[in-house]
Amino acid sequence: MILYAATSNPGKLREFSTSASSAGIDVLPLPGLKDIPEPVEDAPTFMGNAELKAVACSLAAPGLFVFADDSGLEVDALHGEPGVRSARYADDAGYLAPTNSGAPRLSSETWASAEPPLSKDQRNNALLLERLRALPANTPRTAKFVCALALARDGHVLLRATSAVDGEILDAPRGTNGFGYDPLFLIPSLYLTTAELPADKKWSLSHRGRAFRSLLAEIAAFGL
Repeated sequence: MILYAATSNPGKLREFSTSASSAGIDVLPLPGLKDIPEPVEDAPTFMGNAELKAVACSLAAPGLFVFADDSGLEVDALHGEPGVRSARYADDAGYLAPTNSGAPRLSSETWASAEPPLSKDQRNNALLLERLRALPANTPRTAKFVCALALARDGHVLLRATSAVDGEILDAPRGTNGFGYDPLFLIPSLYLTTAELPADKKWSLSHRGRAFRSLLAEIAAFGL
């Protein structure tokens, strides 16, 4: 069986492919993905957005089994933020750069020319820390990473899988083996962030790895 991933992220593709190979399934990037119009991800849940992507991509690739994922971070003290807007957290807020000692935030023109400019991940992390630091000092920093996966063919969702991993948000990033909020997300039992874990260990523990293994189990159970 061949599953086509609605992602061009090489790290995700490598992880999905490695995990699926043990189940006798091949994972390949969806052909022509860059030419498929991206659906507006306006669903209020991770699963809703995963379904939007899976359906849209499967309609553009008739007959193929296409899966898509949506994932992000939910911080309890921020009432679930950044949630489904995790990848767009700073952009949604118009947040360009951290403030320093009360200095005014740089304008978009000034910040765009800064050397080096902050990446989207860095801006998302900086905004998250600013909002947490604005809370009382003893506020718990519990959080969870969530992943939803949807498998579709010809515009119909066939299977769904979700998973979550509990952790805490640090006050400063640690580690380089990750992306997004990985450097801030601490797994208390290991006292390591998900950016400090080796690749194989991270995949075995991560929300995305757990959700994908659940999806593979559903595929086997339903005999697709």
